[in-house]
Amino acid sequence: MILVTGATGKVGSEAVRLLAAQHAPVRALVRDPSRAPRGGNGGTVEVVTGDFDRPATLDAAMRDVDTVLLVSPAVPAQEIAVIDSAVRHGVRHIVKVTSKASADSPVDRRRGQAQIEAHLQACGVAHTLLRSNAYLQNLLALAPMISRSQGFLMSAGDGRVGMIDARDVAATAAVIAAAPGEHAGRTHWLTGPDLVTYTDVAHELSAALGHPVEYRRTTPDRHRAAMVQAGVPEAVATSNAQAFGLIADGDAAWLTSDVETITGQRPRDLRSFLADHVAAFQ
Repeated sequence: MILVTGATGKVGSEAVRLLAAQHAPVRALVRDPSRAPRGGNGGTVEVVTGDFDRPATLDAAMRDVDTVLLVSPAVPAQEIAVIDSAVRHGVRHIVKVTSKASADSPVDRRRGQAQIEAHLQACGVAHTLLRSNAYLQNLLALAPMISRSQGFLMSAGDGRVGMIDARDVAATAAVIAAAPGEHAGRTHWLTGPDLVTYTDVAHELSAALGHPVEYRRTTPDRHRAAMVQAGVPEAVATSNAQAFGLIADGDAAWLTSDVETITGQRPRDLRSFLADHVAAFQ
């Protein structure tokens, strides 16, 4: 049995769908059963209700589980609770969806990822890390600003990013979760096929929408203030601004072929992503 946590999110829900379509035994851990993903191509999904902050519900979800696909907002205490429950119940392999991690990073979520990964390493369970570059789906957060002002504010400068579609992360995770043995102890770095800048994003959005979309450059401090003014929590705005500042410095300018090597499919590029989601920007 494969347990997928965070099964209503963009990666978890797609991974559940793909595993069910392959008729793999899959269990979706959700807080709200009404939002649980469903199987495709005749596949079935077992849905279990649980909460990262309630260890007893995690223990119930781990019954007869061999592999855990760990997807969550990367709150250290929550993911560590999942890992500890997996250890208690004899889970053989944990596949963790993660990002860049560093214990001394200025970005809070990267420090959190480092803490989780250190605990995973120490627990002794076979594991695989899927370290993703920035998600193309993050561009959807720009849609209200683009709709309102025909442009977007960003502090990423000319930094290039190997943006990846969350659906390709999910496809990679599903392949590994279904047969994790050869991936034990490995870290896969997941990217799209191209390095793109936010100038490229503005250009492709302009073409997709049929009107100019402007990339308005700003500093991380001003970007942070604009996010707070727009209602983003201060801690999140601070972390986001720090991450965009790192992008401007070249931190996300990396590409790999890991997605295609593992799945056999070329990952989606920026243009195809926008074609699938153009209605969100209109």
